[in-house]
Amino acid sequence: MKLHETRSHAHGHGVGDEEKIMTRKQKAEQLKSNEGKESPKKPKVEDGDTRNEEKATSDVANEFEEFCKAVREHLPIAQMREILEANSQDSSGSDASVAIKCLDMLFYGPLEKCQICNGDLEFDGNRYSCKGTYSEWSSCVYKTRSPARKQEPPKLPDSALNSPVANLLKKYEDPRIRPYRYVGVTDKPFLGMMISLMGRLSRTHQYWKSKIEKHGGKVSNSVIGVTCLVASPAERERGGSSKLIEAMERGVRVVSEAWLLDSIEKQEAQPLEAYDIVTDLSVDGKGIPWDKQVPDESGLESLSAELKLYGKRGVYKDTRLQEQGGQIFEKDGILYNCAFSICDQGRSINEYCIMQLIKVPDGNLNLYYKKGRVGDDPNALERLEEWKDVDGAVKEFVRLFEEVTGNEFEPWEREKKFQKKPQKFYPIDMDDGVDVRCGGLGLRQLGVAATHCKLEPAVANFMKVLCSQEIYRYALMEMDLDAPDLPMGMLSNVHLKKCEEVLLEFVEKMKSMKESGPKAEAVWSDFSQRWFTLMHSVRPFIFRDYQELADHCAASFECVRDIVVASHVIGHMGDDTLDDPLSDRYKRIGCTISPVDKDSDDYRMILNYVEKTYEPVKVADIEYGVSVENIFSVETKEGASFDEVKKLRNKRLLWCGKASLESDDVSFVHRILFLFFYRCECVIVLVFDVMLPGTRSSNLLRHLHKGFRPASCSLPVPGYMFGKGIVCSDAAAEAARYGFTAVDRPEGFLVLAVFSQGEEIIELKNPPEDTKQFEEKKVCVKGLGRKKPDESEFIDWKDDIKVPCGRLIPSEHKDSRLEYNEYTVYDPKQVSMKFLVGVKFEEKDAVIDTED
Repeated sequence: MKLHETRSHAHGHGVGDEEKIMTRKQKAEQLKSNEGKESPKKPKVEDGDTRNEEKATSDVANEFEEFCKAVREHLPIAQMREILEANSQDSSGSDASVAIKCLDMLFYGPLEKCQICNGDLEFDGNRYSCKGTYSEWSSCVYKTRSPARKQEPPKLPDSALNSPVANLLKKYEDPRIRPYRYVGVTDKPFLGMMISLMGRLSRTHQYWKSKIEKHGGKVSNSVIGVTCLVASPAERERGGSSKLIEAMERGVRVVSEAWLLDSIEKQEAQPLEAYDIVTDLSVDGKGIPWDKQVPDESGLESLSAELKLYGKRGVYKDTRLQEQGGQIFEKDGILYNCAFSICDQGRSINEYCIMQLIKVPDGNLNLYYKKGRVGDDPNALERLEEWKDVDGAVKEFVRLFEEVTGNEFEPWEREKKFQKKPQKFYPIDMDDGVDVRCGGLGLRQLGVAATHCKLEPAVANFMKVLCSQEIYRYALMEMDLDAPDLPMGMLSNVHLKKCEEVLLEFVEKMKSMKESGPKAEAVWSDFSQRWFTLMHSVRPFIFRDYQELADHCAASFECVRDIVVASHVIGHMGDDTLDDPLSDRYKRIGCTISPVDKDSDDYRMILNYVEKTYEPVKVADIEYGVSVENIFSVETKEGASFDEVKKLRNKRLLWCGKASLESDDVSFVHRILFLFFYRCECVIVLVFDVMLPGTRSSNLLRHLHKGFRPASCSLPVPGYMFGKGIVCSDAAAEAARYGFTAVDRPEGFLVLAVFSQGEEIIELKNPPEDTKQFEEKKVCVKGLGRKKPDESEFIDWKDDIKVPCGRLIPSEHKDSRLEYNEYTVYDPKQVSMKFLVGVKFEEKDAVIDTED
């Protein structure tokens, strides 16, 4: 299972086209069944004789190796730095890196600057990477296998001209006969690595020895000085051999065969941490950053991790000072509690930082400081100091703030004045309250709270789900925004506003951008690093297209924004489960939720609507039907009321939900939700501006409390293609396909709303160039889908509200981007939530075996 395969896959498939994704472990196991079969070879280069090219490349490599030996013997590092400086090349870094840069320049020629940021390029063993800075938010991530070189001889200082290798250096001065460094598909992913093999693998040791040597590495029988030890996961079950124990004692990474397979396949050594098979046996636990782990393992760790910082007044749990009554120190209206984040993918940095001054009753002031990579507690820098001098502690806190951010502390805390500095942290501004993942009801508290609730039982059960910390915990895990050290469910409005500004600024920039190729990629990279600094992720990546921007940026932002509202409404519930906290939160939400009588006309009408406009959700080879369990009538105090909307024209009863979840996402949900849903009861709610099932349930409370809110931006993809509007559909299938959870927890809720199309309706099947005209005129845009309800079966409900409950038939718009019709309005007063439809997904044609 790969958590983010969807980030790089195409987004044009339906739910029924789910692709089978093979895990690394499955790949390794498949090796055994493919014994004796050759891996498919890469296509050969068509230009010229491939064998001659490989021979020439090998000859040049051998010549370069001899050149390096001679130059290293007679040129000290000081002279190499001098040569680099004479040629305007980067001379900083360790002695080893300086030697590599200098020898590369002398043999192959001086490198030109990076074409993106004018920074210096450096060979990293696989390609040339830029070491420059693109902006104050990001490092340049430009990489190339064929860098431009200056067409001029390198400049040699007198010290080099007078050295014993002067003639050798002059031999490679002429750029016309200079050797060419071929860094292509023949690269050696294991170059410079010493690898040890152990135990019974799926292929023989001799097979892997030949493969490793062919790809540039060497094999050792010992674990002393090796890069890693390759072993079968079964070795840990057997207790391990002395070789395995010695590797663990020496800190040598023990990895599975899949590391060899993937490194060869991708022609680049993969991160060892992601293939580790034994580190979790050590005293310190796994000890691997979450973004370096296989996604399903990091997801499990995240679900079981305790939130350590829950808001502006929360004492960080690792200090253990909360148990002593510790509180965040406050002076002159300033709370001395800060959290920071930095995501710099060019330098592989994804870190957080926590700083607090904590006052303990009848005790001194304590300064707490922690900095580390997300999910890598064993290697985090941490200190807790007791100060008798209050002024001294405050000065040290301020000094650390300036050191970490490059900004002054007081202007930030009082006026939120802050200027991002290159390679410095940015504050994650926390609000004053409790993150719902900490304040909501825990699993063991849910039953007690519902038992003592005075609400109607069905409503009490519904509120129990809304107030469960688990749905919010899972939603943030699903989006990789679940670092336990940062309260992402308790961000301030200032911080959320900053996130929204950055998103909108980037969207507008992309729509008008004329650059292409590497320069366009650099703009995407800069935004990605900026975004994941503001919205700290345990698994950051670089956005590549609008679909990824919609699924993993806009929708994630909207979900976090809604979770923050839920945090404020729910507050801290852990200590009052006997005092009917569910009824209290029901009052705070400020809406009326009533079960609909199953014998009523409304109930029968909705049953018919579901039956006619639903299509089975297909996951792999299994189809899932749906049945209605119960229906609630909803009246909200915020947003448009039913009485207001029913007075408007062209009204319809529609399903709220937008098309942003693709087949791969459904595949992921199906595979991973079983890890979570056995732990709690969950509601799956299909609302207008959400992404995945877990996030939908986490968004519901805000919609009930604040009413519908338009989408955050306009993007040329389904769900956002018609701009900042509220989106609904006339097909239950549109809602249900995104509401599927898992076989063992198949319950969900769909939302029905009364939707006024208004006076003017514009029909489109492709994204318009500009949506601002629609937003300004407050018109209704109807996105024409490839399927539509049969109009002959429509019915009129009360108050001239039309219900498009005809069976789904093919439309005349076969080339549309949308599968079902999508309705968008830009005035929240045109939409009113009316019903919550509780459904259950069931496997079709399932045979239950009742035999023992």
